[in-house]
Amino acid sequence: MEQSNDWVQMVIEVTKDAQEKGSDPHVWAMQLSKFLNSEGLSLPSIEVAEVLVSYICWDNNVPILWKFLDKALVLNIVPLCSVISSRRHQPAAYRLFMELLKRHAFTLKSQIKGMNYQRQVLNFVLHIMVMQSIDTILQLSQIFGLKTSEAGTIVVELIFSLVWQLLDASLDDEGLLELTSEKKSRWATNPQDMEIDGHDKYDEKQSECHERMQKFNTLMAIELIGQFMQNKVTSRILNLARQNMSSHWKGFTQRLQLLQANSSALKNAEITPEALLQLASNSHIVSQEIRLKSRLNSNDIVGRDSIYTTRFRLDNRFCTLLCIITLVVADFIDEEESAPLDETEYGSTSSWKEERSVPGKCRNELASSLQMLGDYKGLLIPLKSTVSAANQAAAKAMFYISGVNIENTNLECISMNHMPTNCAGNMRHLIVEACIARNLLDTSAYFWPGYVNGKINQIPVSLPGQVPGWSSLMQGESLTPVMTNALVSTPASSLAELEKIFEIAVNGSNEEKISVAKILCGASLIHGWKVQEHTADFIIRLLSLPAPADYSGRESHLIGYAHMLDILVLGITSLECLQLFSLHGLVPHLACSLMSICEVFGSCVSNEVCTAATGEKISAHTVFSDAFTLLLRLWRFYHPPIKLRTGIAIQIEFFQTPEYLLLLRNFYLLSHGRNHQSRNKRRQKAVARSLSPHPILICTFPKMRDWYQQHSASIHSTLSGLVVEAHVHQIVDALLGMMFRGSQSLHSVSSGSGVRGPKHEDNFLRLNLPAWNILEAVPFAVEAALKACANGILSPRELSTGLKMLCNFLPASLASIVSYFSSEVCRGVWKPVSMNGTDWPSPDANLSDVEEQIKKVVAATGVDVPSIASAGSSAPTLPLPLAAFVSLTLTFRAVESPLYLAIPALEFIAAGSPWPCMPIVASLWCQKVKRMFDYFVFSASRTVFLQNHSAVVKLLQSCFTATLGINSSPISSNGGVAVLLGNGLKFPFNDWSPVAPGILFLHAIRSLKGTLLIAEDILSLLMHSVREIACSGLHRETLEKMKSTKNIVRSGKVSFAAALARVKLMASLGASLVYICGGFSLVQPLFKETLTSWLISPHSSELEGRSEGMVEVLMGYALAYFAFLCGAFGWGVDSASYASNWRHDILKGHMKFLANALDGKISLGCHRATWHVYVSEFLSLMTDCAPIWVLNTDVNALKSISRGLKQWNNEKLALALLVISGAGNMGAVAEFIIENAL
Repeated sequence: MEQSNDWVQMVIEVTKDAQEKGSDPHVWAMQLSKFLNSEGLSLPSIEVAEVLVSYICWDNNVPILWKFLDKALVLNIVPLCSVISSRRHQPAAYRLFMELLKRHAFTLKSQIKGMNYQRQVLNFVLHIMVMQSIDTILQLSQIFGLKTSEAGTIVVELIFSLVWQLLDASLDDEGLLELTSEKKSRWATNPQDMEIDGHDKYDEKQSECHERMQKFNTLMAIELIGQFMQNKVTSRILNLARQNMSSHWKGFTQRLQLLQANSSALKNAEITPEALLQLASNSHIVSQEIRLKSRLNSNDIVGRDSIYTTRFRLDNRFCTLLCIITLVVADFIDEEESAPLDETEYGSTSSWKEERSVPGKCRNELASSLQMLGDYKGLLIPLKSTVSAANQAAAKAMFYISGVNIENTNLECISMNHMPTNCAGNMRHLIVEACIARNLLDTSAYFWPGYVNGKINQIPVSLPGQVPGWSSLMQGESLTPVMTNALVSTPASSLAELEKIFEIAVNGSNEEKISVAKILCGASLIHGWKVQEHTADFIIRLLSLPAPADYSGRESHLIGYAHMLDILVLGITSLECLQLFSLHGLVPHLACSLMSICEVFGSCVSNEVCTAATGEKISAHTVFSDAFTLLLRLWRFYHPPIKLRTGIAIQIEFFQTPEYLLLLRNFYLLSHGRNHQSRNKRRQKAVARSLSPHPILICTFPKMRDWYQQHSASIHSTLSGLVVEAHVHQIVDALLGMMFRGSQSLHSVSSGSGVRGPKHEDNFLRLNLPAWNILEAVPFAVEAALKACANGILSPRELSTGLKMLCNFLPASLASIVSYFSSEVCRGVWKPVSMNGTDWPSPDANLSDVEEQIKKVVAATGVDVPSIASAGSSAPTLPLPLAAFVSLTLTFRAVESPLYLAIPALEFIAAGSPWPCMPIVASLWCQKVKRMFDYFVFSASRTVFLQNHSAVVKLLQSCFTATLGINSSPISSNGGVAVLLGNGLKFPFNDWSPVAPGILFLHAIRSLKGTLLIAEDILSLLMHSVREIACSGLHRETLEKMKSTKNIVRSGKVSFAAALARVKLMASLGASLVYICGGFSLVQPLFKETLTSWLISPHSSELEGRSEGMVEVLMGYALAYFAFLCGAFGWGVDSASYASNWRHDILKGHMKFLANALDGKISLGCHRATWHVYVSEFLSLMTDCAPIWVLNTDVNALKSISRGLKQWNNEKLALALLVISGAGNMGAVAEFIIENAL
């Protein structure tokens, strides 16, 4: 290289003079440094390095001058430069270069200035300039595609490039570079790739010694690669390249694999081929392995808004459980075997991703687990109702391994009597069949040892021939009535069978559509453990069938499907069916389909009917009412009035609206476009697209929107404050005329309503209107009737009869009645009425019995039950709207479908009313339906805790006490979750014993008021439980030994471990209670207010004589686990849940609080041991279980927290936080690693 600068010649002369005089290298380096500084050159200098390398390595290659170059490196006159490209011409220079590399590359802290930002600013600026010069000359940013000039980032690129150059040079030396896809190195590793002054004039003959040196250099380069990967600092820097430059690392790893498989030099190296490859792919270069310790996001499948229910059949529960669990396992396997996750979402968590992405690991573990399950025969006894299905599964496997063709065999007709050998099935056979149906296992499972008992030579001759069933349908049989009945009662066994009948529904006649609707709502939905999720999907698709291609009618094509739609709606109206849709996450999709049906049929006049080929007729009002009632049950529209008393009405009400359900549906449609989609999410997205491939807003359904706006307005203000158009008054008059036809009070009621209309016209003719128009007028008619009753114009009996007639005319009007009554009860402006048995029904017949049973139910909580029995001659009272509503419900037969909507609403309204309204309502209903006595008594029992906040606290305390098991209780003194939940809730009760506190809490929380205070109460009870654990778990002598945190673990390892396990259990209980109370709407104020308030407030120790010890440390653990689990439940540990959108701001604020506290900007009131443990453990849980949370944190806050952790000597956690924070912080992480020599 030609040098024109004057200083160049001077450098060469100074070096030559020192060489001739034999000067000390250190003296030479000091003189050279002084001269270069006088010339204004910034050191270390790339230009000076080029001059010295050219002179020492190529022009004057003698051993003594390498000491000069070494000293120049030590004194930071020059950075480390490569001579790899000239290794063949100058093997000695290449060897000395690697020796210098070993000496200086592994002491980066002393080589790189400016890493400590507390040093002089000038050193830092010079350091940046040098790094930028290195980047400019080597073009590292251009090669790796990182648009940054951060010194730390350039260090990562430099180290990675050096190791990669050594690797390519080794491959080239052994003739392996040609085996790569590029056929060459991306670096200048060959003599023709890079010219350095003077080296090309050497044309020495390759002597035997020269060749031996070349081979030794190749071996040395390979071992040097291993040292880079083993060294504590450089391995972590390489790990940053691995995590943030994955595409480049993949190419590097491929070449390393090529070296590992084919290198002869590697066989003679100190490091084995396997170890070298392991270093590049596993834990030795991972600073903090990220493991997903818990699958909290698996509740995406099962964590939907549950529908209120009483009890289900055991076999139905089993089928649903088998289906749900299999789907969860399927998602785990899909997640493992899918393409790598999007790095922009998960940041630098590639070690976590790689751990999950071992091909076939989950699938193989599933197979192994199911094989081992066969050893536990006692656990595999099938339910009585599933014995037949288990036997069929075992017979199917036996036929398969015997080679018998059963393609045309009706296995659903097989029984043990048909088989010549014992092929009794069990639960494992059902589980395996469920896995095979979802492609989690293949038929090789049939060959597992002990899976079947022997073989069979042929199909039993006693097996029935062709009979109606799924097999005959797949063979081409038509969908006759007999076939339909058979398919309704027998669940499908495969997705192909469901696709077959869905195709019939799409392309067949209306009669075939009706048959398919009956089939889908039959056994395949309730008992279809292989296909339940697909059955629910097809039901929603049928509810949203698109118009035929040749349809040209002016009205909606859905009107022609009226019978089919009504059968589908009625077929899924049971509590069990709605629970299934909820568990499969399909409530938003179902709601969207129902809104379309309501919009169409609610706009038709009442006398419009649809006639089937059988002559059966159905009115538009019937279809509308059935669909509308089901829709309202999905979002439980009667909740908001009760929740208005909580002080967080806006938050709660938001999640009880049609807009929210549509928002969820749109979220499923649009938000899963990432590299990885679970099987469940792909299915949900396909179902969402079946109605429309575009987002759907409430404005798509204008009639539904108008009704909902009126409904919301009537909640927040009285009807008298609403502006009503004239036609509404006319409809109100017609409704009142219909409701009280023949009553002497009709005219007075109408007059009181402010209605002015003709009285001679037939009211039914005048009500031949669309359902939406009638619903608009219903609240005004109900209010007029209620006012008439309050003024004595209408008797209570006439009021109930009139309301029942309104419900009979338009069943959907029950929704408006419920809405009006619930709002009026909450307003509390109506006078109470006496339930004396004359005007209103009396509860006295069994009110005292109800009171006694309530006391028994809540006995375990220690809460006193206020007296509810009548005192003296005074009769119990209810608010007029509630009395009217309960009287209306009593007019229905116990099996009528309106009660599905009315009874839950009645419970919520009564629960939100003053004591003892709910026990009175329970007594009235118990008189009507004696078999529901237990159910209503329990429902009344939960309202005991709604009367005052102290009762709620006692209930929460009983939950902690029962789980902790320290104090004796009427249930058990052993503690644990089993005591918390007991044996669940079974109706009817065998005996009236105390109900487990957890069960009481789960039922009471639905009507709980003031939930914002509950988080503080739960946190306080959690800390009290920690003190109880510490005191009860250790003897006094042990406590005295543990005066400081230093002695805790050393003095009582066993006791501390046991106590910590119980603390974690209490923390998980507390987090569960918080989430159940308010979901993520309660988690947000918990992080923003409750946690920070607790940390900055002083807390006195309740253990005398100790200032620091086990209690404080356990409090820190409890707080960390409690906070993390609350966030995990509320937001999820990834971005799959909708609630994760709120996580960023809340978590960002909490992390900023931690950073400010660590910096000393915030004074803390809690004990310092509690604070240390909380911060360390909470951050550890974040890095281990929810790395994406770190990405939601401000970078400056992370750096500040890392500095604080370093001061606590917790450098590993500090590094882990920075590593996870993403590629944008790679430079800062590298500087942190080098500065701390981690």
